[in-house]
Amino acid sequence: MTDSGNFDAAWLPDAAFRAVGARRSLVRGGPDPLKDTVRAELVGVCARFGGEVVRDGDAAELVLDLTGEDSSDEGYTLERRDGVTTVTASGGRGLLYGLFHVVRLGEGAFAGDLASRTHRPALATRMLDHWDNVAVHPVMGQVERGYAGGSLFWADGVARGDLARVRAYGRLLAACGINAVAVNNVNVHATEARLLTDRIGDVAAIAGALRPYGVRTHLSVSFAAPILLGGLPTADPLDPAVRAWWAATTARVYEAVPDFGGYVVKADSEGQPGPFAYGRSHADGANMLAAALEPHGGTVHWRAFVYDHRQDWRDRSTDRARAAYDHFTPLDGEFADNAVLQVKHGPMDFQVREPVSPLIGAMPDTRLAVELQVTQEYTGQQKHACWLGPMWSEVLRFRPDGEVPAGRLADGLVAVPNAGDDRFWTGHPLAQANLYTFGRLAWDPAADPRSVLDEWIALTHPGSPGRLAEGLHAVLDGSWGTYEKYTAPLGVGFMVQPGHHYGPSVDGYEYSPWGTYHFADRDGVGVDRSVATGTGYAGQYAEPWAKLYESPGTCPDELLLFFHHVPYGHVLHSGKTVIQHIYDTHFEGVEEAEEARRVWAGLANLVEPERHARVAERFEEQLRSAREWRDQINSYFLRKSGVPDAHGRTIH
Repeated sequence: MTDSGNFDAAWLPDAAFRAVGARRSLVRGGPDPLKDTVRAELVGVCARFGGEVVRDGDAAELVLDLTGEDSSDEGYTLERRDGVTTVTASGGRGLLYGLFHVVRLGEGAFAGDLASRTHRPALATRMLDHWDNVAVHPVMGQVERGYAGGSLFWADGVARGDLARVRAYGRLLAACGINAVAVNNVNVHATEARLLTDRIGDVAAIAGALRPYGVRTHLSVSFAAPILLGGLPTADPLDPAVRAWWAATTARVYEAVPDFGGYVVKADSEGQPGPFAYGRSHADGANMLAAALEPHGGTVHWRAFVYDHRQDWRDRSTDRARAAYDHFTPLDGEFADNAVLQVKHGPMDFQVREPVSPLIGAMPDTRLAVELQVTQEYTGQQKHACWLGPMWSEVLRFRPDGEVPAGRLADGLVAVPNAGDDRFWTGHPLAQANLYTFGRLAWDPAADPRSVLDEWIALTHPGSPGRLAEGLHAVLDGSWGTYEKYTAPLGVGFMVQPGHHYGPSVDGYEYSPWGTYHFADRDGVGVDRSVATGTGYAGQYAEPWAKLYESPGTCPDELLLFFHHVPYGHVLHSGKTVIQHIYDTHFEGVEEAEEARRVWAGLANLVEPERHARVAERFEEQLRSAREWRDQINSYFLRKSGVPDAHGRTIH
């Protein structure tokens, strides 16, 4: 596939394949569709760069050998000796991933010797949950929380007629290790519900475009589908007629999409129907769908995002952060083997800073998937540069039980992605780094995110001078920290405009039913989640974390206001008071955004004009917004606390 004038090549431009395309390559092994994809990739790049795909028995510098021993194996072995680079894989996916590994290495794949090393993904499921609406929703638009245009999959209420871009998307995903996609919104509206039945042909068409790159297709389904689509009077998961309807419907899905991955379900959450209506548990609901999928090898991903969204702000005993743990830990061991509980990485909702969810590590007899948000709902909405690799790495390296990292306690890593039909896929061209980084961390949660960013830079801008890489690191490495500085402080979260969640509104959700409070008053700020005097949320953690979070004296500064209500004069471990930290970080955040804009402007002659102009435009908006955040947050807390800035700066 060549670079397209209709959409950006992202991390797979032609030039990234130069080292591979200039060689004599051999692909061997029995029949396999993904082996055919590998061969087609090589034929294309060799035609552009002067190499050749040779017959078995001819001399080759690159050999990709499919043994066919285990078609489900995604691993591969890479080595170089005697002037030949060899990728050996049991299955077609492994062969494809091995090819993209060679592409990442570039000329390094063909220099000297490479000791034989086997590479396998740490997590079997590396999945994207698209929140795409088949038809444009009157409130949420085409893509809920989408900041990169319309849907890649759907247009005018049906699957896109030309799915070439969907195939290109599958190729990008395979190149960073993603192997599954749910193609519709977890908030299943009427049109999306029908994808399960009379619209399954549309799903089959999309699956056909993704299949050549080893990406399995999943569907979000409504728990109430037997009522909405089947004409039944109930959706009770223990009702025999309901179970029979799901079994028959699922069988028809597999007739249309034989390699269908399974279902994603949001139930009893934010108005979505679920098993609570029938006095049943979430294990009952998940297991009903698991039973329908099990004969076909499918999996149900059951989201743990279940909480009271009609909370009274005056009731400080009700705590949204507690909800997932309280709902699901009593059900540990009750879920079917092909049911996966999908847990958001934090207990609230993808804030710029949250503790890791205590549910991760608390259900040893249940399969878990950790859910991240690549689309930047609360981190600048792809108008701000905010590379999230360091955040995700902190989550995946966190040791919930004090011993095993969170990334090793999960069966899968799932994300809400940030791609749409925008020319650059992600609206902000630099936001491509978030999608790439997610895929690579899903493959290896222990990977160094900065090294992953190096990969993305080298692939996206092959052959560029070192100054470009230095500049990209300068604007991205600390961008999460910069965004945190000029937005909500010390882990308190939210403070955003209601509904769309872009821009500051300190009290925007303070008196709402959503359970997202900071409780700022004249004396202090923060939520008391201690066991001794608060909601008890801190006690949901295993040691040593429960003890660490329980006391303001030991709680990490960056999470202080998430766990404790403290006076403005409370002294942080940094030596600053809370109020001075708020003032200082908001000024610093704006200064850092100004510096990032300056650095990017200096890279104009190293980046193609359209890309540079798009990013420059976004930096202007980021700086405007950062100043707005600084002024609103600082002035709010100056009025609340009555404490002036120690440095005498003007606070608007």
